[in-house]
Amino acid sequence: MQQPYASPHAGPEPGPRPGGRGRVLVVDDDPTVAEVVAGYLDRAGYAVDRAADGPAALERAAAHRPDLVVLDLMLPGMDGLEVCRRLRAHGPVPVVMLTARGDEEDRILGLEVGADDYVTKPFSPRELVLRVDSVLRRARPAAPHGRHGPFGAAGLAVDPAARRATKNGTELALTLREFDLLAFLLRNPGRAFAREELMREVWGWDFGDLSTVTVHVRRLRGKVEDDPARPRLIQTVWGVGYRFDTTGKEAD
Repeated sequence: MQQPYASPHAGPEPGPRPGGRGRVLVVDDDPTVAEVVAGYLDRAGYAVDRAADGPAALERAAAHRPDLVVLDLMLPGMDGLEVCRRLRAHGPVPVVMLTARGDEEDRILGLEVGADDYVTKPFSPRELVLRVDSVLRRARPAAPHGRHGPFGAAGLAVDPAARRATKNGTELALTLREFDLLAFLLRNPGRAFAREELMREVWGWDFGDLSTVTVHVRRLRGKVEDDPARPRLIQTVWGVGYRFDTTGKEAD
């Protein structure tokens, strides 16, 4: 039977003092997977909590709010999708989901409920640590000066330092990646970007499942467009990708 991770006996490379980089909650019902993942994160400098099922994960998150959750999609009783929904109901928290290879529908569902990234099994623990690093790096507030100051267009405003976005003065409930995507598009109005470019610029990866971009564009449209079925701001450029139009005119 193929293991859901790679090279479990290759010891993690020495890292910073444990706990110095933030708290990560690892949720997986396979104790071997959880132990390996927790070990790599611990060596990378993270404080690690563990839970084997959904209710335990919610209890741990309530007791010690994590900076990020590594969440297996297939959990007994309460699946990862429901755990993600309940975690998000108590406030924003970045989530990296673990999914089975080939289950594209499940991965898309995970993104739909707000997962910021995912890793498919079997996976390299080192790759997972890099994904965690990437998500948390983008979750931290930006410097409140220079090009990182507040900006906006077409009724939308973004404050990178506070990681706050509004539409006509009303705050938007955006996930980490939705915020980053909106900020990037607002900084580059009128230019069409391919999904590969958005994956690289917003997610920081030169490879990956491009449906991730498609799902996030759809979710973001649902929050910033007056009529998501007829988007005027985030427009599809057929054969290319997406463009932010500050005029708010419907595409031809």
